[in-house]
Amino acid sequence: MDFKGKRLVHTPEGVRDIYGKEYANKQNIQKLFENKLHSFGYQNIQTPTFEFFDVFSREIGTTPSKELYKFFDKEGNTLVLRPDFTPSIARCAAKYFMDETIPLRFCYAGNNFINTNNLQGKLKETTQMGAELIGDASPEADAEMIAMLVESLLNAGLKEFQVSVGQIDYFKGLCSNAGLDEETQHALREFISSRNDFGAQELLLGKNISAQSIEALLHVNSLFGSYDILDKALEYADNPRSQKAIERLKQVYKLLQIYGVDEYISFDLAMVSKYNYYTGVIFSAYTYQAGSAIAKGGRYDNLLEKFGKPAPATGFVVTIDDLVSVLIRQNLCPKLENKNLLLVYTDNFEMAAAKAKLYREQGYSTVLLKKKESEENYKRFAENNYFSEVIFLS
Repeated sequence: MDFKGKRLVHTPEGVRDIYGKEYANKQNIQKLFENKLHSFGYQNIQTPTFEFFDVFSREIGTTPSKELYKFFDKEGNTLVLRPDFTPSIARCAAKYFMDETIPLRFCYAGNNFINTNNLQGKLKETTQMGAELIGDASPEADAEMIAMLVESLLNAGLKEFQVSVGQIDYFKGLCSNAGLDEETQHALREFISSRNDFGAQELLLGKNISAQSIEALLHVNSLFGSYDILDKALEYADNPRSQKAIERLKQVYKLLQIYGVDEYISFDLAMVSKYNYYTGVIFSAYTYQAGSAIAKGGRYDNLLEKFGKPAPATGFVVTIDDLVSVLIRQNLCPKLENKNLLLVYTDNFEMAAAKAKLYREQGYSTVLLKKKESEENYKRFAENNYFSEVIFLS
């Protein structure tokens, strides 16, 4: 094989092939997760793999332009591969359900694409699954979304994890009360997101801000833990917006207790998202042996208005690839039902075909092969290619 041929068998950086048992595990976990979404009444929806650039523009508040895979159609329109499902679902809801007043419940699965050099072990193409609840601004909607995420993760086989819940309005209220401009707010978000207390302090001390506001903003990073930290956060809430944010979290927590999932819940008031469309309660799911959150979500009450349909909404997405990886590392992958048979015959094709048909009618995926190799070679092939059994017909 020449150099070009050798290069062509490899994938570009940030993407990979998945096959055999690993792919079977992925499909099984995805199905188990989806079954729980369906049990809550969420219906499947499919949006295009690529959309107009404006669906994911800076004004929408989604992925930065430099991280998008952009290309042109023959009319000269700028198109992008989908980096984020939520704006696509919002666009779709605005198009087909413009006048609907009853809340909509959608779930989805598919691949998304982010062109970043800062991979840190992450893929540029990942499979995601999620849910969106559109048209409901209540605490009950927030609680339903978080409880459904907990139950879906449990149904997929995960046992030890935490869903960390925050409220973006708490931070925004503190910033607004301190009179911070947009540029300073963005810089402060970066420091808080990376838990850089010294950077945040240096930034704020260089501004004309009251000592009380500086103290409140610097304490955001310490506001994480159990339900008790909400009362502590209320002490630093020096404005109605931040106070209302904490009251909302208390309401949601009481509802999560009713769902019986409160043992999986913690709080983090320093939680901020790179997606600027989030407006209220936000949350992320964490488990051990995972480098970052395996699921993220939150409320985005202003996003649909960008597409012409003013409506509150909340949702979440789980990265299936990350969920599969942690389940494998934690030895928690749900047991697979392997009904793949390798049926090897010698001469009598008619008898072999009848036997294969019988197995298939019984629900077995049956491959029929005429014997040309040694029995050991067929057994090796079966073991390497996810067959449960090799049957040799004499």
